[in-house]
Formats: sequence, structure tokens, C-alpha cells
Amino acid sequence: MQIKVKCSCGEGKCPEWAIVELQGAVEAQPSFQNCVENLQIGILCRPSSEESYTFTVGYHELMGAKQSLKKPILVLKKVKVDDEGEVELDVIGVIRHKILFKTRPKALISRAQPVLKPKINAPASLLN
Repeated sequence: MQIKVKCSCGEGKCPEWAIVELQGAVEAQPSFQNCVENLQIGILCRPSSEESYTFTVGYHELMGAKQSLKKPILVLKKVKVDDEGEVELDVIGVIRHKILFKTRPKALISRAQPVLKPKINAPASLLN
């Protein structure tokens, strides 16, 4: 069986995608087990003009770096051509980089913060 691969976005104009690689596992809370599609798991940030990234998941922050892949990876979508089951693969993106988070997460909150009472400044006339 021959499968055709085509690109409808034009030469050199495919959207750039990236892989986010984490050490360990990201587990959803039991209340979200059956509805993880489109679930936001964290916030990915890149400080301007740097190759380092931060990924915040709940109360944990991970530090990572961008790395080039040795060989690019195509992101494909399966498209049925006819009723006989013939299939084509359409290129919808190219992955040339990955963002690797290989260190342990840093806890953003380690203990409860103490409640501070605001200072009240006395008028100067009372101090004399």
C-alpha cells in the first residue's frame, strides 16, 4: 500500500511546532480524568532574547532550554481520499526544536506566608 504525503502550505511555509519534554509525568486531578482535551496544564514563558524557558504548573516552576533536533519531525494529518480507504497524509507542521526541562521543579510556595499588620504613621504634632 502506498501512502502519499503532501504539503498544502507551500514550500518553506509550514508552521513551526516544538516539543516540550518533561522528566517524570504530569497527572491530572481525579476530577479532570475524563476531560483532559484542551485542559490548560501550565504557563510556558520565555524571557525576551534568551534561550531559557520557564514552565509553571500549579505551585511548581521548571527551568528549561531550547535544543535543536538532529533531524526535523513532520506533523501529519490523515486524510481519506475516497470511499475505498485510500489515505493521504497532509503535512500541517514541522518540528525542528524541543524545549527540555531536565531539572527538578522549584516550589513557588514552601510554607504559609505570615500576615503582616500595616504600620500606622503618627502625625508629627503627636511626636513632639
